[in-house]
Amino acid sequence: MTDLNQFLARAERLLERLEHFLPASPAAPDWTASTAFRWRRRGNAAGLQAIAHPHTIRLADLQDIDDKKDRIVANTRQFLNGKRANNVLLTGARGTGKSSLVKALLTEFAAEGLRLIEVDKDDLIDLPDIVELLEGRPERFILFTDDLSFEDGEAAYKALKSVLDGSVAAVPDNVLIYATSNRRHLMPEYFSENAATKHKDGEVHPAEAVEEKISLSERFGLWISFYPFSQDEYLAVVRHWLGEFGVPPEAIPAARGEALQWALLRGSRSGRVAWQFARDYAGRFEQ
Repeated sequence: MTDLNQFLARAERLLERLEHFLPASPAAPDWTASTAFRWRRRGNAAGLQAIAHPHTIRLADLQDIDDKKDRIVANTRQFLNGKRANNVLLTGARGTGKSSLVKALLTEFAAEGLRLIEVDKDDLIDLPDIVELLEGRPERFILFTDDLSFEDGEAAYKALKSVLDGSVAAVPDNVLIYATSNRRHLMPEYFSENAATKHKDGEVHPAEAVEEKISLSERFGLWISFYPFSQDEYLAVVRHWLGEFGVPPEAIPAARGEALQWALLRGSRSGRVAWQFARDYAGRFEQ
């Protein structure tokens, strides 16, 4: 019996040491500290970190995407009103307002209980833990992942896919996922996959492998596509931001040539490029 007691004592001490290496259960944050949070992982510890100064942007600041604003606002209002709503995937050209549109929703609806939680792609494997923290809360949460894309075999891909539609445990009705991506299907596709009769690396049913790659995108109920701006759309955004940055209305037309040159040098006409030009021009104008 003495030997057994000694063995159990040693086993207990060993387990106590191992506890220091096991990931701790995430604790709930101070929900009153902010309307926006970020999931942070440091070593074995992970949790929600309040964002002291969320990026404030208004829906009115987003120009020439009114149809896209209407669709995502309608979906978000349904969500806030406790009605059925969809997870959202915003795809398309860079700098056209995808992530800004999601951030603007927080500015618009924070007073109605909307909260935004930013989750990096590499941390999507923690989605079940995040969802568990949110279940039963009175607020309505959007889990936001920016610039989403995956390579073959990433664990985060299956974690997100499971939470969207495939898990035995249902996602609580106070949680939606909004994601942005430059890729419509979120995973790389290859020309060889278009040849239905070509069997690569022993794949017996290559068409099924292709279906697997697009299945994640299809689990988002609402797709919103963004396209590069025309010259007129780009200049309209430039005029808006110049006005917001304090350039007098009578001085704004003189900026047209420089705005076009700026876009040419950047190789892109987008809302982001227009905003960056307006900041530069307004800064020089103040001098």
